Amino acid sequence: MANDDNAATVPRLPESGPGSAGGWPRRFGALFVDWIAANVIAYVITGGESVWDPQSGALWTPLACWYVLVVVSTAITSASLGQLLLRIRVVHLDGRHVSPITAAVRTFLIALVIPPIVFTSEGRGLHDLASNTVVVKV
Repeated sequence: MANDDNAATVPRLPESGPGSAGGWPRRFGALFVDWIAANVIAYVITGGESVWDPQSGALWTPLACWYVLVVVSTAITSASLGQLLLRIRVVHLDGRHVSPITAAVRTFLIALVIPPIVFTSEGRGLHDLASNTVVVKV
């Protein structure tokens, strides 16, 4: 009986096509695009200072830029820049739009690295479980 209740709270996703779970290659590709964009933004913000030099004091700037970029774009469009380009998006399981708070918590958990690599058979990482979201193909 508990399995039936659990199945009711997590809607079944299609096996393929729009609305199906976004695969790992697309998700990693989106993360790569977002990270490159964040590094470019960090480079511009620091005026060309070497943001990758530990002695520069700007070492955390790319991560901060990535965090803001992903939170803002996810809250506005339900996808980060990389996700938009790779045609995946984040959806809330109860049908609501992904709020800024949900996007902020989810992105913070991604930044911790461990939550995304611990995942269910459906491909939902701990960050998705905590925020009640799933990444799907567009």
